[in-house]
Amino acid sequence: MNLYEAAGEPEIAEFGPASALSVSGQGEPGGAAYSASVAALYAVMGALDAPMVPLEGRWWVEDERSPFDVPREEWRWHLFLRLTGDVAPGAVERAREQVRAGVPAAARVQRVAFTDGRCVQMLHSGPYSEEPASLTRMHALMEAEGLVPNGLHHEVYLTDPREEDPEKIRVILRQPVR
Repeated sequence: MNLYEAAGEPEIAEFGPASALSVSGQGEPGGAAYSASVAALYAVMGALDAPMVPLEGRWWVEDERSPFDVPREEWRWHLFLRLTGDVAPGAVERAREQVRAGVPAAARVQRVAFTDGRCVQMLHSGPYSEEPASLTRMHALMEAEGLVPNGLHHEVYLTDPREEDPEKIRVILRQPVR
């Protein structure tokens, strides 16, 4: 299954191991910490001379409430860019140091590995504020199939997250399940 494609209706998909550059943090999407982290990821990826890929994020809150009831500045995230080829040992560290003087947040960029495994996913088109409706549809499929969440909510930003026209936004919503 293509990592950067999803149907407009919820579907079950499977994804194997991934290697990526990642920065973890807390704060609202588009806020200062988030923006500095995105800039750091792209700076290190550029220094690696690696192909540019869509930004991705895995999100959670440390609260019993629904994430939509938690103030956005309390949202936590792992932002990442997938590495799509062989990256020599030490290359990420060298790239990070190369850009660190101009992009201090690059010091927080790490190479990580993870596996989503089996997921329910769908393409969400339109404003981020309408994501709850898409997530409700995904949860309906999960219930119908007897599946439960098994990991962090995952988003793949097919359009620039800074896109100002909400009607142009396209993001794959992915929920690992078991």
